[in-house]
Amino acid sequence: MAESLTGARSVIGETLDKFSPELRQVSLEIHSHPETAFQEVYAHDTITKFLETSGFAVNRSTYGLETSFETEVGSGGRLVVFCAEYDALPQIGHGCGHNLIAISSIGGFLAAAEALKRSGQPGRVRLLGTPAEEAGGGKAKLIDAGAFSGDIAAAIMAHPVCARQILNDTSSGYTGLAALKFIATHMFKTEFRGKSAHAAGEPWNGVNAFDAAVASYNNVALLRQHIEPEDRIHAVMEVGGTVANVIPDYTRMSWMIRSPTIGRSTKLLERVKRCIASGALAHGCELNYIETPTYLNLTSNKTLCEVYVDEMAGFDQKVLLQQEKPMNASTDMGNVAHVVPSFHGAFIVPTAPDVALHSKHFAQAASTDEAHEVALNCARGMAMMAMRVLLDEKVAEGARWDFENNHGW
Repeated sequence: MAESLTGARSVIGETLDKFSPELRQVSLEIHSHPETAFQEVYAHDTITKFLETSGFAVNRSTYGLETSFETEVGSGGRLVVFCAEYDALPQIGHGCGHNLIAISSIGGFLAAAEALKRSGQPGRVRLLGTPAEEAGGGKAKLIDAGAFSGDIAAAIMAHPVCARQILNDTSSGYTGLAALKFIATHMFKTEFRGKSAHAAGEPWNGVNAFDAAVASYNNVALLRQHIEPEDRIHAVMEVGGTVANVIPDYTRMSWMIRSPTIGRSTKLLERVKRCIASGALAHGCELNYIETPTYLNLTSNKTLCEVYVDEMAGFDQKVLLQQEKPMNASTDMGNVAHVVPSFHGAFIVPTAPDVALHSKHFAQAASTDEAHEVALNCARGMAMMAMRVLLDEKVAEGARWDFENNHGW
């Protein structure tokens, strides 16, 4: 076993060094063509074409989603799934660095696939394209479609972050985090329907959908002083009317309700909906909800996280095992973590101290050579973690035990 893993480390390093220029090009292609949820046609085609050119048989538009894809190698044994994200944010582009998520997972898959092939051992490695993480719950839809069914030993991915998001001391020398924890989120849109009228000539004949939306928002704003410190409520107006001299007969808002656990998030959601309903009722508007898949809180798997820290140390990377508190952010990988043993780590992208995720400045940082290097370093650790799961019975059993008995560590 030790000899097999030592050989795997060497193969993984060689493979990623070999593919680094091509992965850099894939990353830049995705970065320069940002696409939002379920519209990632260019990214889908760029990645699948690269994989096919590299000798892999790829299934395109899988599980009923046009921009999902899947490729798998190996036979028998256990199965490890690498999850690749590649969607972007409206107007901001890759301000969350999903181009880096894509190549870290692709690179991890390529390296693990080659190491598994040379080992001659049974096992399977799969790369799954998961669209629409930022909005739309692509992984939740993939779960419903059966993409994570069967006996999956581990699902793996990692996210780029700024140092100050995960470290109290940014001079500590840490280059990443193993046990990234996110909170749960309910997401939905509200539609308010009223009746248009001339805003000056006969406003009394109108039913103002904009007023209903404003009243609802103000009700929720007053609620904010009575919620837990870790809870979050935020909203934007997507449609607010057309011209000032017409009473708006239709408005639409987008909402996110977050709490550390799905149970708390659901209770908060009930309170928020009462605030929204009262705003609609006060102004005589019809209220309709457009639901989006809920993001469950992201939990960590102790065994997988410890293996990742250990393997990254073997590549001269110092990785923090666990944060004290969850980050106030959410991901549909949380849904996966409630279905199969999962790993969702984080790697630090070099930025100026005041740069934040979901900003154009982070989007710029996600295209640098330094960002590419840290993404591939992460790929090395994830590839070795995959090999440990495939070849080491104790690691596989430990990951399964943590999933079933120590969920939420």
